[in-house]
Amino acid sequence: MRDIVYTRMSGWIPNVIREDGGLKLMLGAGADANHAPRTFTFPIGEAHLAVIQEDLARHLLLWSAVLPLCDAAGTRGRLDEDAAVALLDPILLRAPAEVDALFRRVPWDRGTLIAHGADIDLLERGRVHAAMRAATETSDGKRAQKYHADRRRAERGTVLGPLDAALLTYTGQYLHGATIPKRLPDAVDPALLPAVLRVIATAEQACAGLRIGRDPRRGKRATDKRDWQRMTTTVDAAMRRAHPGLVDDAVRTVSFLMCSEAADRSRNTPLESDDDRAGLDGKARRRRLSFTDDKDVEKTWLPGNPRTAPAEFWEFVGERSARGNEVFTIEDEEMGEGIQLHFYADSVARITTVGEGKGGADPAYRVEYSLVDGMSGYRNLVSAFVRGGCAALDKHGPWMSDVAEFERARRRRDAE
Repeated sequence: MRDIVYTRMSGWIPNVIREDGGLKLMLGAGADANHAPRTFTFPIGEAHLAVIQEDLARHLLLWSAVLPLCDAAGTRGRLDEDAAVALLDPILLRAPAEVDALFRRVPWDRGTLIAHGADIDLLERGRVHAAMRAATETSDGKRAQKYHADRRRAERGTVLGPLDAALLTYTGQYLHGATIPKRLPDAVDPALLPAVLRVIATAEQACAGLRIGRDPRRGKRATDKRDWQRMTTTVDAAMRRAHPGLVDDAVRTVSFLMCSEAADRSRNTPLESDDDRAGLDGKARRRRLSFTDDKDVEKTWLPGNPRTAPAEFWEFVGERSARGNEVFTIEDEEMGEGIQLHFYADSVARITTVGEGKGGADPAYRVEYSLVDGMSGYRNLVSAFVRGGCAALDKHGPWMSDVAEFERARRRRDAE
């Protein structure tokens, strides 16, 4: 039989229960192997109950010191009741100086106290009892998150100024740097918002005209890493020139905002726009093309298709590209030529028929290889081939027919 003897407003602060005729402190902490919350109990006395009822600060301090013991129990271990009971008298019944001394010896959960209003400066100075004078039953989890975020930055040697903090707040990245940034002007102190918007305007001007294209080699919605890096470098440089006092975290969050917004625009833009970027002139093509991947899957593009051949090809790549499927071919059977893209090696081969096979023999082909500079290079090659076949690729060389020479060139590039 279990009866609740005392509970506070917050359901997470430990309750006092009576079980089997004795008083116990009961708290939820951690999780079991199935991610369900675990509940722990350990015995207390009447004197402890009296302090818990009257002194919120000491109640919270006890909770903070017991939580590490719950963590140590893991997903299925037992609470070390002896260690928990040993905390009761020093925290609940002793003088403030003895409480502070105990907290210098035992582990405790700092975030719990900060979330319930602890004075952070006093906590840092080891005056934990005094730090809880303004403690509240209600919890402010973001206050604790902010504290931990600042501590992580301090460990890296980063101290935020007011404008730095405001920029991180504006992008929603103050607490979690991995969060996708967004624009949250209402979250910023109105007095600092004009300065924040001036910094944002600097970044917007710096990346005007830049874009982040899609990279179908990595999936239908993937974006070009090189474009992302180019925009990051451009924005970072402009920010450091115009606002040299900003810390790296602030510069990084604004660059991340610009890049993520550009990437979102690209994901929502038809692939034909990528073809415009590559210089596709829009002339109608009068011959069919076939696209194949390394798994012998084929797709045909026919003249009159409302979508351009490059757009159809890159959609095919986005749907089919994967580890182990990184070779794609575009073939113009009527002209007897094609190109083969080797995504795993950043290279391409152009293949031209130079003689018809006789007596059932295969035709004779000329195969030439070239290195490719990232996704933009592939995009240019595909568009050029669609416009003018293999002859249009001359300017995209150099082209090497000797395989050994090509391999040497590839190794030199990869070693740079």
